[in-house]
Amino acid sequence: MSDDIIPEPDRLDGAPHPRETPVLYGQQPAEAAFVDAFRAGRMHSGWLITGPRGVGKATLAWKIATFLLADAPPDMLGEVTLAVPPDHPDARLVQAGAHPRLALIRRPWDDKTGKLRGEITVDAVRNLKHFFQMSSADGGRRVVIVDAADEMNRNAANAILKELEEPPAGAVILLVAHQPSRLLPTIRSRCRELRCGPLTPEDLARALAQAGHSSDNAAGLAALAAGSVGDAIRLLGSGGMALYADLIRLFGNLPRIDRQAALALAEACSGRGAETRFGLTLDLIDLFLARAARAGLLGAPATQGAAGEALLLAKIAPDPRAAQAWAQLQQDLSERSRHGRAVNLDPAALILDMIFKIEETAQGVAAA
Repeated sequence: MSDDIIPEPDRLDGAPHPRETPVLYGQQPAEAAFVDAFRAGRMHSGWLITGPRGVGKATLAWKIATFLLADAPPDMLGEVTLAVPPDHPDARLVQAGAHPRLALIRRPWDDKTGKLRGEITVDAVRNLKHFFQMSSADGGRRVVIVDAADEMNRNAANAILKELEEPPAGAVILLVAHQPSRLLPTIRSRCRELRCGPLTPEDLARALAQAGHSSDNAAGLAALAAGSVGDAIRLLGSGGMALYADLIRLFGNLPRIDRQAALALAEACSGRGAETRFGLTLDLIDLFLARAARAGLLGAPATQGAAGEALLLAKIAPDPRAAQAWAQLQQDLSERSRHGRAVNLDPAALILDMIFKIEETAQGVAAA
């Protein structure tokens, strides 16, 4: 397949690639921590950028890379910022994906299957030896971005560990990790961590506007996306807000379920072309159960994901005992969902089974 049409595993549909994102919102503490270390001359060769999916970790990595490759001009050191003028020669090369001193490691394309591989393989990391040899001739810093580091298989992880143990002069390795606990402890110990947190509703709205998105229920979107721009864009692009509203209406009569409405919702997840809706429905059911469990401990949420949600959660999760029941159901149905996807269970049957389990749990809570 031509390089021009191979999908980028680190690009989210409906959003600019992290290297193309003009402004990073909500991660000023992580930015400041890096710039302060740079100013003080405490630069590590390895940096571990962690946090939930979709909050700007990759964007931060690309901005750090551009900052380092541009050799941090003196006029950029007066403020705590990674900003580099977009017309800077190094910034333009980074934007074009053609900077000779920048290497990107991510899941490769498999010509045999016609799909992206499920993990980062060792060959992608072994190519760094050649990269460091070639880029050293240009002088200046060399930067490597691994996105996402927790997608490396064991051989790839061991290969990147060797680079972290004996980094070439002037080399900086940026590891983006959604689940840093999956990394080798020795990798984590050789990196300084930059933690990115969920965005506030205000920063989330700004980030969405920058990506060309808006919502007539911005507060509800922020609540369901939990501060993740990536999750918010997925919800907007796939009709997730409307689907969550359908779920709230369906569950609104708990501890009883409208059988016809349940069947209609389940059947909408079946058939050709319904794969995205099926996956989204499973994710939103899981989210609903998590919110129900939390409501039992903390009370109904201040911000609703859909109209009527707060009243529903107050009814079905009135106390910690109910919270425990919903938390257990979430765990059970999450496992059921993973198993169902793995063995290709009929989507409609799986969704119906989960809905009836929710009804059964609600009845048990009401009767207790």
